[in-house]
Amino acid sequence: QVQLVESGGGLVQAGGSLRLSCAASGRTFNMNTMGWFRQAPGKEREFVAGISWWISRNTYYADSVKGRFTISRDNARNTVYLQMNSLKPEDTAVYYCAADRSVTIETTPATYDYWGQGTQVTVSS
Repeated sequence: QVQLVESGGGLVQAGGSLRLSCAASGRTFNMNTMGWFRQAPGKEREFVAGISWWISRNTYYADSVKGRFTISRDNARNTVYLQMNSLKPEDTAVYYCAADRSVTIETTPATYDYWGQGTQVTVSS
């Protein structure tokens, strides 16, 4: 089993920044890909960004966040980050960290094996 704990959410004004963290523990050797997803009220969970656990340059972003968000990871700390800049009200959602045993960065939530509890991000206009 892999346990994931997110932190760093909060309330920020439009144009501001936040950095989310996802700390992993347990059988972390099972993780090959890490992803960030978000879910707004009344909407489906959607992919935000993904990164290979072993190849840091292997990243992938949703078009809606490309150029504003950056995913990174610190293997020594078993932690993945999501730096969010130029935030918009439409970025408001619960953000989830997920781990996948697949070596390919998947964008479908059902393919991920482990999930954190989520952290709320609210962007005011």
